[in-house]
Amino acid sequence: MKELTRLIKEDMKPALGVTEPGAIAFAVASAVSHVEGELRKVRVALNSGMYKNAYTCGIPNSSNFGNLYAAALGALATDAKKGLESLADITPEEDARAARMVEMGLVEAVLDHIGSEITIDATVETEQDCCTVHIRGSHTNIVSIEKNGEEIYGDGTYLQEVKDEAAGDALESNELPVVHQYSLKDILNYVREVPEEEISFIREAFSMNTELLEEGLASERATITKCLLKENGGSIFSKDVLRTAQLLCNGAIEARVLGLGRPAMSITGSGAHGIIATMPLLAQYKVEGDGMEEARLWRAAALSYLITMYIKEYSGRLSAFCGCGIAAGTGMACGLAFMKGADEDAVDRVIRNMASGLTGMICDGGNHGCAMKGIVAVDAAFRAVNMALSGVSIESIHGINGRTPEDTMRHMGMIASPGMVGTEKTIVEIMEYKFK
Repeated sequence: MKELTRLIKEDMKPALGVTEPGAIAFAVASAVSHVEGELRKVRVALNSGMYKNAYTCGIPNSSNFGNLYAAALGALATDAKKGLESLADITPEEDARAARMVEMGLVEAVLDHIGSEITIDATVETEQDCCTVHIRGSHTNIVSIEKNGEEIYGDGTYLQEVKDEAAGDALESNELPVVHQYSLKDILNYVREVPEEEISFIREAFSMNTELLEEGLASERATITKCLLKENGGSIFSKDVLRTAQLLCNGAIEARVLGLGRPAMSITGSGAHGIIATMPLLAQYKVEGDGMEEARLWRAAALSYLITMYIKEYSGRLSAFCGCGIAAGTGMACGLAFMKGADEDAVDRVIRNMASGLTGMICDGGNHGCAMKGIVAVDAAFRAVNMALSGVSIESIHGINGRTPEDTMRHMGMIASPGMVGTEKTIVEIMEYKFK
C-alpha cells in the first residue's frame, strides 16, 4: 500500500455528532473505566479549539448541548470502546441523569489555554479513586493515564514534557508531517496512478455522508436543508450542479451540527471537513459525470483529502479559522478541478483563488452556523475552479499567495496558527459573555 493511501485510510474515521463533544465524552468515559465507586466530580480542561467547538454544539441523542453535558454523558452513559461514536446509545433516562449532574455542579469544563493543537485532560473523582486521561494531538490519542497519582498507561514521555514545560525547558518537535514530504506534483501523480482497488475504501465516505444527509432531510429541525432542497427544485439531485452540491454538502453538515443520529466520515478529526471534502464531488459526479468511472470520484476525493491535510498540518487541528471552509473547501475545489480534467497549473490556480477568497473566515465553534459557512465555501470552490479552468487566477504576487502551491497552502495555515491566536481568544470571550 502506498504511503499516501495509508495516510488517508488511517485518518478517515466515522464520527457521530460534532467531533469535539464525542472526544470529550470519550476522554471522560476512558477515565471512568479505570475507577470504582460513586462519582463525585468530573473535570475537563481543554485547549481553546476544543472548548470553543463544543461550547454550543448539539449532542447526539440528547436535548442538551455543550462541554458540560458532553462530559456528564461521558461519565454516565458512553462506551469508550466506540471512540468518536461513544455518544451513539444515549437513552432519555441517561440524558436526564446527566442534566441533573450538571445542575448539581458536579461537572466542570475549563479553558486551559489558547492553542490550536488538541488537548483534553479529563479527570474523574469517585469516593475511592481519581483518574486523569490526557489526550494530545488528535481527538482520541490518549498519551497518558494517571490513577491515584501513578501512571498506569503511557511511557512517561508526556509527564516528563509537563515537568519540562514547568521548568521552561520544553523541546519542540521538528518532525516533518508525512503529507508535507510531498509536493502538489507528487500528490497529483499519486492520485492519477494509485490502483483503484487500493482507494476503493473511500466509497464508504460517500455512502456514510449520504445517509447523514438523508437523516437531515427527514428531520423537522433541519431548516437550512429544507431551504436548500426547495432551491434545488425539491430534488436531491437536479440538473444544477452547484445547487445540488450545496444541498448534499450543507444538508449533511446541518444534520451533523444539530446532533442527529447518524455518523459522518471525518477527515483530519472533523466530520464537517470530511463532508465538505467529499459531497460536492458526489454532486459533480452525479449531475455532470456522464460516462465517468466511479474510480475517478475516489481519486478526486483522495486529492481533496490530501490537500485538506496539507493545510491543516500548518493551521493545527482546531484554530480560529474555519478549516472546514478554508482547508476542506480548498481540497474539494482541487478535487472538482481534477474531475474536470485540470492539469497541475490549473490546480495551482485553484489553490490561489481559494487562498485569496476564503482565508479570513473564522471558526466560532461547531454550531448551526457551520452550514452557512459551508454554503459560502461550496460557492467559492465552484467559482475558483471555473475561473482557474479559464486561465483566471489571483497571481502569486498578491496577498498571501506564495511562489509555489506548497507555499500558498503553508501561508493559509499560518494565518490560523500563529496568526489568529488573538482572534481565538476574542471569539471564546464573546461566547462566554453571552452565557453569563
